[in-house]
Amino acid sequence: MNAPDIKRLQKEAYEANKLEKRLRRLVGQAIAEYDMIGAGDRVMVCLSGGKDSYGLLDVLLKLREIAPVAFEIVAVNLDQRHPGFPEQVLPEYLRALDIPFHIEAQDTYSIVKRVIPEGRTMCSLCSRLRRGVLYRVARELGATRIALGHHRDDILETFFLNLFFGGKLKAMPPKLISDDGRHVVIRPLAYVREADLDRYADVRRFPIIPCDLCGSQENLQRKQIKAMLLEWERHHPGRAATIFRSLANAEPSHLLDPSLFDFRGIAPSGVPDETGDRAFDPDA
Repeated sequence: MNAPDIKRLQKEAYEANKLEKRLRRLVGQAIAEYDMIGAGDRVMVCLSGGKDSYGLLDVLLKLREIAPVAFEIVAVNLDQRHPGFPEQVLPEYLRALDIPFHIEAQDTYSIVKRVIPEGRTMCSLCSRLRRGVLYRVARELGATRIALGHHRDDILETFFLNLFFGGKLKAMPPKLISDDGRHVVIRPLAYVREADLDRYADVRRFPIIPCDLCGSQENLQRKQIKAMLLEWERHHPGRAATIFRSLANAEPSHLLDPSLFDFRGIAPSGVPDETGDRAFDPDA
């Protein structure tokens, strides 16, 4: 091997190591700030076969080795019986990791295809069916946390989906009670960019399984939002990060929801107030 090749390989190894450290730092930060995992927790990592859930499992396994508290990890895959789904890939991968796992086979694919008319988006029903199955599996496995692989870009896209199409200021929280009220759902990748997960999947050579149900639909509103954010970031680098920071820096008094702020009870105090009526805060 000649000198240029050696130098290239050294650079690739350096960049891969730097990327892994960044992911571990960001995931660890999110876990700490939102108290996602505690001593004795049994964390059910939902593994779809996509880059995000592979990355989540990989980073959590590494963090578990150095975590100040002991917790369990069990990987769970919901085989929705998509045509051509390579059902041997995940069991082989998980056996090689030597970790507990469970494969749940439920033919939700046929239900979605039967109920949703051709040409209509399938995500809503597919997601609802998937959640129901995963919640049941979590109870059966005794999981105290359900870990999902949603990243920073997913959270931003969900915010704009609700803003543009749902008329709500609502995103995808790093931690919340499940909609059936029985589980704690966590998103340890909340601070991680999708681009970093793409690179990490290449570095780690995850055996990616593409989704041929919702992922193949071109008319998804989420795809439109993703394209919009990419365009913004191309022309205004850093805009996505600024929007993401704003989700953790809300000013209820400067919104319009009377359930979050007592507008009726407002009265002048005569004392200067930095949170008073100022619509835009310029850069410090």
